[in-house]
Formats: sequence, C-alpha cells, structure tokens
Amino acid sequence: MQSPAKPQLDFTGITIALVTLAALVGCWLAAWQLGVLLASGVMIAIVIWQACDPFAEAAQWIGTALRIPGSVRGATLDAIASSMPELFSGIFFVVVAVSSVDAGEAAAVGAEGYGSTIATCAGSAVYNMILIPAAVGLVVSFRRKSQPYVEVGNEVLARDGIWFLVCEMLLILFLYEPQMSWWHALIFLGLYLVYVAQLARDTWRHRQNLDAAELAEELAEEQEETPQLASCLFGAVQLRMNHVTAWAIVAVATMVAAIACYFLVDLTRATAEHLQVPTFFVAVILAAAVSSVPDTFLSIGAAMRGDDSGAISNAFGSNIFDICVCLSIPLLVNSYLVGWQPVLLSPDGEPIPGLVGLRLLLWVLTAVTLLVLWYRRQLGRGKALLLLLLYLIFVGYAVVGSLWH
Repeated sequence: MQSPAKPQLDFTGITIALVTLAALVGCWLAAWQLGVLLASGVMIAIVIWQACDPFAEAAQWIGTALRIPGSVRGATLDAIASSMPELFSGIFFVVVAVSSVDAGEAAAVGAEGYGSTIATCAGSAVYNMILIPAAVGLVVSFRRKSQPYVEVGNEVLARDGIWFLVCEMLLILFLYEPQMSWWHALIFLGLYLVYVAQLARDTWRHRQNLDAAELAEELAEEQEETPQLASCLFGAVQLRMNHVTAWAIVAVATMVAAIACYFLVDLTRATAEHLQVPTFFVAVILAAAVSSVPDTFLSIGAAMRGDDSGAISNAFGSNIFDICVCLSIPLLVNSYLVGWQPVLLSPDGEPIPGLVGLRLLLWVLTAVTLLVLWYRRQLGRGKALLLLLLYLIFVGYAVVGSLWH
C-alpha cells in the first residue's frame, strides 16, 4: 500500500478543519446551541468531503480497470461518489422517522421523513444547478488568468441539461399528486437506466467513427487520466491503487460517509427542533448544502484542470442521479417499512410545509439558470454573481417559509 510519491498536504482543507473545530469548541464553551449545531454541520461536511474524495478516485480506477466507458462511468460510479451523501441522508431520514413511532403510526410519519428526503434532494439539485456553477465561475475568474471564464459546451446543455429538465419535470408532476407510492420509484429508476443506456450508445457510436489508431489514442488518454493514487486525510496518506486497495477504499469511504450522514440527519432534526420550524426547511438548505460539498470540489477541480464541460456536466449529472436514484431508494425503503403504503404528500388535506413553494421555485430557478448558461455559452464573474443572487432568493424562500410556519 505504500507509494513512492511524496504526500502533498491540503493545507487549505486542514486550515478549514482547524478553524471549524475551534469555532465548535468556542460555541460549546459559550453555550451557544445554534452555533454548535451550525459548526457541527460544517464538520460533518468536511468528513463527507474527505470520505468522498478517495471514493471518487477509487471508483474512477475501478471503472477504467473494468473498461467501463468514461461517460457511463461518470453517470454511475462518479455519480455515486458525489451523490452518496444525498442517498444515505434520504435513507436515514425515512428510517429515523418511521422508527421513532409505534408500528401503527409509521405510515402517518412517512410525510415527515420522506418530505425531508425530498427537501434534501431538491435543495441539493438547486445547490448543484446554481451555486456550483457560480463557485466554479468565481474561482476560475480569479485564479485562471489564461481564460478567466468557463466555456459551457453545447453537448452539456443539449444532453445533460435536457435530461435534467425531463427528470425534474417528472418530479414536479409527481409532487402535485396527493401521495407517492413504490411504483413512482420504479419509474425514476427506469428513466435513469434509459439515461445510462443513451450514454453507452453515444460512446459506442463515437468509437465506431474512429479508426484503430484514434481509438487506441483515446483509450490511452483515458488511462493516463485515471488516478493511480488515492489521497486520504487531507493528502497525508497516499495509497497506490490495485484491485484490493481500490475496493477497500470504496468500502471504508462508504462506511464513513454513511455514519456522517446519520449524524447529518440527526443534526438537521435537532436544528429544526431548536428553531421550532418544520424539518423540511432546514433540510432544504442545511442538509442539502452539507451533502453537496463533494460535488463542489469535484467541479472546481475539473475547471482548474481545463475541463470546463466536465465542471458543469458534473452538476447536471449529479442532479439526475439525485432525482432518479436518491429519491427512489428512500421511497422504496419507506414503502417497505410501512407495509408498502403510499407516502402522503398532503397529510390532513394540507401539503407538506414548504412543498408548494418548492415546486414553483424549481421551475423558475431551473429556467433562469439554463438561460444564463445558454447565453453566449460562457460563465464569467458577472454571471456567477447573478447565480449567487438566485441562490440567495432560494435561501430567502427557506427562511421566510420557516418563519411563516
């Protein structure tokens, strides 16, 4: 497992962790409960980030070793690496909600548990769609002097953007129904399989148009881009990957991320109780932002390497996975736990608090963001600031909604 490479410490990450730890201790000593909760959220985000980074590198190595095409690997293994927090958080939201009551009342609390799952995944979708491109645009505008803006490729908007719109419109359509059942999850999973099949077909057609030399060169470049080392613990540990270490990293990172997400769910519920607001509004901001940390660093890293299309498509691809998989698996788990009864989206005849506003905002924010990215196919500092303003509007919705309820 030893590597001849000299470890390269991530001093920025270490500094963030130490400052957060100091803030957590300070808030605890001052008996400021809300500060403790927020600082704990940042610490959980750091743990998730450090778990998902080596997972992503190991998943990329495994995908190359299994000769999985890059586009398919990106939509499956890479998507799992970046969206693992949303998946585990969604599962724990429904499990904790159902297990907190007697068996006879389990179906009644499905709206609370799965409602928080919807809030986390939808909030993560908004975060990925708006805040990640904004962060990428700002970082590139300040740090990449050769080209201080992000080029948005037509294929990103034409393929990933359209697929995201289809998935989101289907989600919004389902959210207008009074309840969701297990078969809604099967529809989303089937749609995701169609998306992966299209990626595989596009890759096959692309390679059919290449001669033997061009194909060999493309495969060689893909092999060169595959990391041979997994960086763990802020770069202090470098593990050379093989068939044993790669799978071991995946297993350990999955376990660490799952534990962190359990505490994230507990933190979200505790914060909602402390603020005396519905869990939905805390999940749509806090849980969504914490669970989206891996996507943020993944996209910024891709842009700094010059892969502008990858930086934006990562966000869209993660959103497709969030909607189709991270909402479906928790729905199936919830259905199993309550005897396959549906989840009521309008318990007592009233929609889950926050759901009506969320449906409207998803439509509006998606349309505006795609227009911003489509115009001139470039993302500079001005557009990034505009996207930040859009996300502040979304945060304002959560704050106003929580105060209203």
